[in-house]
Amino acid sequence: MENFREVLIKIYQQTNQFGKYAGMELTKFESEGIAYRLEVKREHLATPTTAHGGVIAGFMDGVLGLAALYVSSERAELVSTVEFKINFLTPVRLGDVLIGEGKVISAGKRIIVTDGLIYKEGSHEKVAIATGTFNAYPYQKSGMTFDQVKDKI
Repeated sequence: MENFREVLIKIYQQTNQFGKYAGMELTKFESEGIAYRLEVKREHLATPTTAHGGVIAGFMDGVLGLAALYVSSERAELVSTVEFKINFLTPVRLGDVLIGEGKVISAGKRIIVTDGLIYKEGSHEKVAIATGTFNAYPYQKSGMTFDQVKDKI
């Protein structure tokens, strides 16, 4: 299907409720890698000044998964997380603006491995690093229909 990747990312941005809730903003979706931006707000905090690790982990899952999605979309496939390993490197505070970058390091027919980095915008201080494994599957299994996609091309 022509333009599947372009259509898929538009649909994904509209339907990714977690990404919207967290405030994740897609800034790059290219073969060299992807990038998300996230400003740390009060609702992300675990203490009066520091973000909850789950917010960073959720952000990283999005970064890793979207990198895998770029590759899987070539075959009209989506991805689901099999596993990921994250290292938290420094605390994140209220008002920090985070950049998450992801890229594919290995892609088979079904299994895609990605790596990711989250850093603070401006200072480039590393916040977290991770690797993830994703399973590619036909987009139809997600409930997305060909008509939903075809109408948007």
